Amino acid sequence: MSSAASSAEPGGQPGLPRTPLIALVAGEASGDQLGGALIEELKASLPGARFVGVGGQRMQAAGLEAWWDSEALAVMGIAEVLAHLPRLLRLRRVLRGRLLAARPDVLIGIDAPDFNLGLEQQARRAGIQTVHYVSPTVWAWRQGRVKTIAAAADLVLCLFPFEPAFYALHGVDARYTGHPLADDIPAHTDRRVARAQLGLDPDLPCIALLPGSRASEVARLAPHLLGAAGLLQGRNAQLQILAPMASPAMHRLFASALEVFPNLTCTVLEGQARLAMGAADLVLCASGTATLEAMLVKRPMVVVYRFNPLTYLLGRGLRLMKSPWFSLPNILAGKTLVPELEQHEVTATRIAREARAWLDDPDRVAAAVAQFDALHETLRTNAARSAADSILPLLQPSPTGTRA
Repeated sequence: MSSAASSAEPGGQPGLPRTPLIALVAGEASGDQLGGALIEELKASLPGARFVGVGGQRMQAAGLEAWWDSEALAVMGIAEVLAHLPRLLRLRRVLRGRLLAARPDVLIGIDAPDFNLGLEQQARRAGIQTVHYVSPTVWAWRQGRVKTIAAAADLVLCLFPFEPAFYALHGVDARYTGHPLADDIPAHTDRRVARAQLGLDPDLPCIALLPGSRASEVARLAPHLLGAAGLLQGRNAQLQILAPMASPAMHRLFASALEVFPNLTCTVLEGQARLAMGAADLVLCASGTATLEAMLVKRPMVVVYRFNPLTYLLGRGLRLMKSPWFSLPNILAGKTLVPELEQHEVTATRIAREARAWLDDPDRVAAAVAQFDALHETLRTNAARSAADSILPLLQPSPTGTRA
């Protein structure tokens, strides 16, 4: 697909491409981080580029002219999306109108596939080149979506090395970029240094609780994680417990859940999730990007997830889940490295039992850390630069004078 014809900038040389207009649409915090790093790398190659669309603080700091904040798209799960569907459809309709009027050289949808793929398909039909950054988990969940992706994206950028081969089977141009977190997180995170930064005792055990970044996740998981922490602290009164929260709203929600456990000593943090993981001997966390971060920090973990009951019943009843695992360390390894608990398995007693199994077995921890090290090296590729390099050819003039 080709987009708007190129022209010389005022004062520029005839025949050179005009300053590119790049549209990006990112949902929630992880997409905002990816988008911010990508904008910075694209600006390094295209200093005059203009960036517009939907993004959060990180993307806006990098130079995005935000039409909406990415929080507007932060919805997860079938039932949750249905509840917000009228608002999301209105937003996508207005956004589509702005995109078609602006005629960007490329539209980059970052994650948020339920929102972005439809938008990308409409833009592509209108002659705008499209990139979908962060492959949906089509290899594990709702594989039929690959047809939608093929219709929506000229290019798919994949964070994990096994994904392009799946797309190749379906004739979709997909490139492996590596994962930005693997570039950001050092090979070794010093536990004692992290504890000193948080004012913790360097010699006493510590666990970190990460119940998720969405209100629905925190509401479902916080009581069970706190219950497990209470059981563990009851066994060892010197156990230090940290709970980094993704936002002030999540802090308030978690603090409300903590009130039910008056005998539990738990330090709730604003942000600082990575530092809390670094300080911890063990991480108890919701499934998602936090599991990858814990793996890269080289900390053992227990992964938990409770879906909305309707989402769970639909997913299981329709057999939409194809992978035997749902946490990223296990998916990347192709085997069970860390325990996963879902739905009815997520109880304080079961989480505490899995946690004690890690805390009481240093040999098991060492074996897992060795596996985490190997996976870290596979994902370390200077991902933002790799993603930018994959996108730049779409912005080059073709022999006819239009974009590639």
